[in-house]
Amino acid sequence: MTARIQKGKLAIAKELYDFIENEALPGSGLDSETYWKNFEQVVVDLSPKNKALLAKRDDIQAKIDEWHRNNKFELEAYKAFLKEIGYLVPEVEDFQISTENVDEEIALLAGAQLVVPVRNARYCLNAANARWGSLYDALYGFDVIPEEGGAEKGKGYNPVRGEKVVAFAKNFLDETFPLANGSHADATKYAIEGKKLVVTLKDGSTSTLAKEAEFVGFNGEESAPTEIVLLNNGLHVIIEIDANSPIGKTDAAGVKDLVLEAAVTTIQDLEDSIAAVDAEEKVEGYRNWLGLMKGTLEESIEKNGKTVTRTLNKDRTHKNLIGGETTLHGRSLMLLRNVGHLMTNPAILVDGQEIYEGIMDALITPLLSFADIKGENTIKNSRKGSMYIVKPKMHGPEEVAFAVELFERAEQALGLPAKTLKIGIMDEERRTSVNLKNCIAQAKDRTIFINTGFMDRTGDEIHTFMEAGPFVRKGEVKSQTWFPAYENRNVMVGLQAGLRGKAQIGKGMWPKPDMLLDMYKTKIEHPEAGASCAWVPSPSGAVIHAIHYHQCNVSARQKELLQTEALPLDDLLTPPLATDTNWTEEEKTKELENNLQGILGYVVRWVDLGVGCSKVPDINNVGLMEDRATLRISSQHVANWLRHGIVSKEQVEEVMQRMAKIVDEQNANDPEYSAMAPAFNCYAYQAAHDLVFKGAEQPSGYTEPLLHAYRLKLKGYTGD
Repeated sequence: MTARIQKGKLAIAKELYDFIENEALPGSGLDSETYWKNFEQVVVDLSPKNKALLAKRDDIQAKIDEWHRNNKFELEAYKAFLKEIGYLVPEVEDFQISTENVDEEIALLAGAQLVVPVRNARYCLNAANARWGSLYDALYGFDVIPEEGGAEKGKGYNPVRGEKVVAFAKNFLDETFPLANGSHADATKYAIEGKKLVVTLKDGSTSTLAKEAEFVGFNGEESAPTEIVLLNNGLHVIIEIDANSPIGKTDAAGVKDLVLEAAVTTIQDLEDSIAAVDAEEKVEGYRNWLGLMKGTLEESIEKNGKTVTRTLNKDRTHKNLIGGETTLHGRSLMLLRNVGHLMTNPAILVDGQEIYEGIMDALITPLLSFADIKGENTIKNSRKGSMYIVKPKMHGPEEVAFAVELFERAEQALGLPAKTLKIGIMDEERRTSVNLKNCIAQAKDRTIFINTGFMDRTGDEIHTFMEAGPFVRKGEVKSQTWFPAYENRNVMVGLQAGLRGKAQIGKGMWPKPDMLLDMYKTKIEHPEAGASCAWVPSPSGAVIHAIHYHQCNVSARQKELLQTEALPLDDLLTPPLATDTNWTEEEKTKELENNLQGILGYVVRWVDLGVGCSKVPDINNVGLMEDRATLRISSQHVANWLRHGIVSKEQVEEVMQRMAKIVDEQNANDPEYSAMAPAFNCYAYQAAHDLVFKGAEQPSGYTEPLLHAYRLKLKGYTGD
C-alpha cells in the first residue's frame, strides 16, 4: 500500500506530498492549504472533460473501423464520411498568432534542438549546457571525419585526424565567414584594428572579413585576442586562440578550437523519453526541473578516476565594438514536455481514482518554475517571464482547447499572470494534422511551437487505418503520398498562421547518434524545408547540425515558402496501404525481425530498468535512439500485418522468441540485465508480446498503458 496524505478529495503519495511541501512550495509565496484546495478544484472540474475527450477518441475510431470494414477506400467518399463524424472540421478563417513575451531563442533564432529525459540529471545538465559546443571535439569524436588514411580515432590523440578536423573547421570558416582575400587556412594572426577583424596570412598580406558586420566582439587584447566572436544567421561562432595549448601550438594563428552556438533550445522531457509510472519516478523528474529553474541542479560523476561535479553553465561575455560588454546566454533555452491527455498516474488519487497525469503536470510543473517565471534566479532560463510547455499527443482542436483551458486554470490556481504558460503543439496525431490550422487557432495567443514527428504520427496513421488493409513495409512509409504532404503542410500552415518570427516550427529526431556523417549530409533538408528547429540526439549532434543553420537562412527560406502553395489535403488523407502484398516469406520474416527486435530491445529496458530513452542496438547492431514513439510504429505495424493475415500468430511468436535471444546476447555484458530467454515469461517479454498481439485494441495504438501496467507490476504496485 502506498502511504498517502489526504487533502480534501485528494490522496497524495507521501513522497510527492513531501516534495511539494518541503522543496516546491517554500519560496513560492503560496501556502499549502490554498495550493491543495485549488489543485483539488481544478481536478474535480476538468477530469470529466478529459474523460469525455478520450471517449470521443474511442467513438470516432470505432466509426472509422466500421466504415473501413464496410467500404473500399475511395477518397471523396472517405472525406465526406470524416466530415460527417466530426473528424474533419470546417477550417477557420485566416488569422495570425498573437503570442507575447517570447524569448528570442524561440521567436527569432533557428537552430538545433535537444530532447532529453528529465529524470536523468546528467543528461539534463549536458543538454542545458549544449548551447555552446566544440566543433573540434564533435568532429574528432565522430564519423564526420573518416578514419581512412591514418585518421583513426584510437586511444590517444592522433595528429593525422587532428589535421583533418582543423581543415574541416577552417573550410567551415571560409564558407560561413569568408575573408575579403585569402583563406582562414592560411591565417597566421587574428587581431582587431579600428573595430575590424584583421587577419594576417602566411604570405604577409592582411584581410578583413568579406562581410565585416559578421565580426561582433572579442576577448583579450586587440593585438592578441583570446576569442574572436562572429555572427551569422543569428548564431555565434567563437574562434578560441591560445598558442600555448596542445592544439593551438600546432596552428600558425594559435587557434585551438571553434565553439559553435549549437542547441539553441532544449526540450526537457517528462513524456516519451522517460519511464515515470508512480510518485517515486515522477518526483525524480520534477526535482530535476525544479533544480534547472532555480539554477541549482548539479550532478557528480566519476571520470578518469576523479569526481567531476556538473552544474549549469554561466552566461558568456565579450567585449563589443562600442567599448562595452555583451552578454550571451550560456545555456539552451529550456522547454518542458508534459504528459498528454491519455494517461493516469497513481501518484495522486481523487475519490479513489488515479488522477489524469496531464492535469497533474500542469498544476505542479509551473509551481516548480516560479523562480524563473518571477526572475528570482541568477541563472535564468526565460528572460520574458514565460514558461514553455510542449503538449504532446493531442487529437484535434477540441483537445488543444482543453489544454488551453487547463493552462488557464493552472495560472489562476497558482496566481500567475494570464498567458504565462505557453504551449507547444506537437503535430503527431492524424486528427491534429488534418485540422492543424484550427488547432493553432485554439491557442493563437499561447502557441510557441509546432512540429512533425514521423514515428508517433505513423503509429497513429497505422492505427487509424487498422481495418482498411495492410500497410506497406515500414521502410517504404516515407515514400508514400501522405508523408511529404504531412511534412510540407505542417510548415505551410504554421507560416500562414504567422509563426515566422514568433514561434518555432520543428522537425523530428535524427535516430543514429553515432552516425553523424549521414546526419551532416542529409539533415540540411530540415532548415531548407522551413523548420526553425530540428531534433538531435546529443550535444555533439547539435554542434554538427548547427552548421546547417549557417548554410541556410531559415527566416529567409520561410519568407520564400510563404509565396508557395501547400501540398493538398487530399494527399495527406491518402493512406500508405500496400497495393501489392505479394511479399516473399524472406521479406516478411525480415520485416518481423526488424520490428520485433526493436520492440524487445526497448521494452526490456523500459519495464525492467525504468529507462525511457536509450541507444538500443538494432538487428544489425547499429545503435538507434529509441523512445515510445519508435515502439508505437513498430508494434502497430506488426499488429496491422497480423490483422490482415500477412503474417500468422505462429510466425510472430517464433520470430519474437528468436529476437528475444538476440536481445539477451546484445545485453549480456550488462550486470543489471535480466534475460528473457528461455522462459519468455518475464514482465518485459509479456509487455512486448501484448504490444503486438493486443496492438489493434490499444487506444490510438499507444504503448503507455501496457508499459505502465507491467512496470507497476514489476515494482509490486497492486493499487490502493
